[in-house]
Amino acid sequence: MDLLDTWIPRLQEYGLTYGIAVIKAIAIFVIGKWVVKKIANFAEKMMQKSQMDEMLSKFLRNIIYALLLAFVVIAAIGAIGVQTASLVAIIGAAGLAVGLALQGALANFAAGVLMIIFRPYKIGDVVEVAGQTGKVEEVDIFTTVLRTPDSVKVTIPNGQIMNDVITNFTDAELRRLEGSVGIGYGDDIDKAREVLLKAVAESPFVVDEPAPSITVSELGDSSVNLAVRPWVEAAKYPPASHDINERVKKALDAAGISIPFPQRDVHVFEHKD
Repeated sequence: MDLLDTWIPRLQEYGLTYGIAVIKAIAIFVIGKWVVKKIANFAEKMMQKSQMDEMLSKFLRNIIYALLLAFVVIAAIGAIGVQTASLVAIIGAAGLAVGLALQGALANFAAGVLMIIFRPYKIGDVVEVAGQTGKVEEVDIFTTVLRTPDSVKVTIPNGQIMNDVITNFTDAELRRLEGSVGIGYGDDIDKAREVLLKAVAESPFVVDEPAPSITVSELGDSSVNLAVRPWVEAAKYPPASHDINERVKKALDAAGISIPFPQRDVHVFEHKD
């Protein structure tokens, strides 16, 4: 009985002391989480009103929420009586260990943040990145998803993209088509230019301004090479290239202008004993 008389008051004292501390910690966490959510949502609305990119505003909102919630959790744990200084040191050491183990993922994360801020391309653009060409379907913090012309889905880590050249084919509304065709040295260059300009102008893909140009680009071994450079809508570049190539060939054939190709004369000598 003496033992029970000794421990029961102590248990009641500990229960009262720590019970109040636990209730206080729970209250801090619940109220703090509610306040943090309100602050994060308010910050996101302000960023959207300032016409910030939607993906960037959501990302920054999540960062704000995570940082403020971490402070709330530390405050709640401190209310129980745990030394928060030691807790912060443990969290820091754990974060360092995780960071070292996930260097590649963190590099992709950092690259994703930079891409969201600087926006070298957006969803729907046709780009060439990390040796792959296709239309951008998704851009997130770690990866970019492309859809290639043959409908293959390619997922590329953002870190690999940021360490390479990024070519955006649809950033501008118009794109100059780079073509070349050879004519014979005996053909009239002015006539060929006239025929080519007419053929190019008849294509529904070619715009009037800037005007297309036909210039002599090279005096080759077997042909005079003419550069065919019309302007087309960037989004319609592939079909425009196919259409113009066909029109150029048919127009030159109709005008009687030859398109030379390398030839080789073979001389056979008969050796007589």
